[in-house]
Amino acid sequence: MDKKNGIVIETQGLSKSYKGVEALKPLSLQVPKNSIFGFLGPNGSGKSTTIKLLLDLIHPSGGSATVFGFDTVQKSPEIRTRVGYMAQDQRFYGHMTARETLRFVAGFFYAGPKAEIEKRIDETLELVDLVGKADRPVQGFSGGERQRLGIAQAQVNYPDLLILDEPAAALDPQGRHDVLMIMERLRKHSTIFFSTHILDDVQKVSDTVAILNHGELVALAPIEELLVGSGNVVYLFTTIGDGDGIQTLLSDMSWVTDINRSGVNGRTQWQVIVDDEDAAEAQLLRSVQSGSEVTVTEFGRKKFELEEIFLEIIKESNHGNK
Repeated sequence: MDKKNGIVIETQGLSKSYKGVEALKPLSLQVPKNSIFGFLGPNGSGKSTTIKLLLDLIHPSGGSATVFGFDTVQKSPEIRTRVGYMAQDQRFYGHMTARETLRFVAGFFYAGPKAEIEKRIDETLELVDLVGKADRPVQGFSGGERQRLGIAQAQVNYPDLLILDEPAAALDPQGRHDVLMIMERLRKHSTIFFSTHILDDVQKVSDTVAILNHGELVALAPIEELLVGSGNVVYLFTTIGDGDGIQTLLSDMSWVTDINRSGVNGRTQWQVIVDDEDAAEAQLLRSVQSGSEVTVTEFGRKKFELEEIFLEIIKESNHGNK
């Protein structure tokens, strides 16, 4: 198994240059086993270059990468037997059925009894919810069905690692939902490394997120940590009762830097920005509850949407590169 406990992908200073232009600057990251790892960045940020390096489709200009503890250049054949890959631009033989497509792909991995191969094909069709379409020509499939077939094709060899390039691109909300549910099912068996530009999807399923910009890693963190935000600490709460009393109470707290309030249906909604997170955690809720005649109906630290965080990180990165 992996030489480092629980790490499926590891890069150390991995880089790629074309004619002196850095497509990927030294990249160091780790992808834990059975995680869903979201790999983000604007077009041209280096995502596809990284995937090609991991699959040994191109060789690095510097640094190294390991998959399952094996060097991606020296042990590429061993790695590929354990990896499933779905490209962004998938192509199928339209006259073939889904079952025939999987049978064709399975032929590259299995040489055992036919019954065992057919069993695996049936399992894979069920996994991606294509049993009812298994014997229909692919040319009649919807976009979502093609995406699910693409995942099935990548999964048919029981891979320990799935690399998916834009798995939900150009799909309607139902199609995207179906693909995300499949990814959740697959994490029991595989580690999933996927690139996408659909930030809402990343927020829903990812454990860890990496963000590239201009070939450089500009953010790497667990999704929950990333959504807290790296700027102001903001608390949101709703109260019923003496809003003016709370306003006075909050104004006297030295670590409160800004207060915004709005009234809706007899309730007051508060947004409080603080510069001392520890003090706020220890005192804010208790002070509001005990310092005035109010009922607190909701309270919590604001979590930002991934799109807000992503745009801010890219903006700061672009500013730093000027």
